[in-house]
Amino acid sequence: MISFPNAKINIGLNVVSKRNDGYHNLETIFYPVQLADGLELAESNFTSFSSSGIEIDGKPENNLVYKAHQILQNDFKLPPVIFHLHKAIPFGAGLGGGSSDAAFTLKMLNEYFNLKIPSAKIKFYAAQIGADCPFFIENKPTFASGIGDRFQAINLDLSEFEILIVKPNISVSTPDAYRDVIPAKPKFNLRDIENLPIEKWKDTIENDFEKSVFKKYPEIENLKQNLYKMGALYASMSGSGSAVFGIFRHLPVDFKNFMPKNIFTYR
Repeated sequence: MISFPNAKINIGLNVVSKRNDGYHNLETIFYPVQLADGLELAESNFTSFSSSGIEIDGKPENNLVYKAHQILQNDFKLPPVIFHLHKAIPFGAGLGGGSSDAAFTLKMLNEYFNLKIPSAKIKFYAAQIGADCPFFIENKPTFASGIGDRFQAINLDLSEFEILIVKPNISVSTPDAYRDVIPAKPKFNLRDIENLPIEKWKDTIENDFEKSVFKKYPEIENLKQNLYKMGALYASMSGSGSAVFGIFRHLPVDFKNFMPKNIFTYR
């Protein structure tokens, strides 16, 4: 069985308060995009994990695909399986690649072994892996709040636009990003985005991490400005970075000429 775990972008990200447990409450919109890894599953004599594409550091048993399998293995005593992950979604980018891989693993195992686990239960398992992991079970535009683990479906369709994702050779530390951000009440309620013309997003929708991340990594801010120079209707860092995306009515044919060399781009 083969599936293609896709990435997501964050449209707006407001850090609204710091919690007593040390985490932060936030508000954001998760939007699925077509950039995807490839994940293959097959029965085997023993459970194993291998990868190709972007190099994955660390031991196989620490990969979220492996962890997702172990969560179901604990409850269902699954037969041994072999996983192969072709990694295309870059790390440290705010694109949710690892969470997507884990969520798709849960869905694949459920289907492959006919476990008949309902969607709500699959989301419960996914939440044990990461706050945003349950989003990839439904994989639809979603308003997220809490620590990014409370979801509300929204009516947002960007299919008529082109989305360009750019990723510099930089990985932003999520703990560092949160350490430098200052919580504040949002100026705009992201739940109302479906009523806001995209031409007004630039002056209305903000990512609270950009101020501190751009200060430390000005090259990320430069990528955002390049996207606007190319004609993006809206451009933003995704999550806590370091990927930046632009939404276009029509992407210039020569868009790569606007970007520095050795920059990951996905159209």
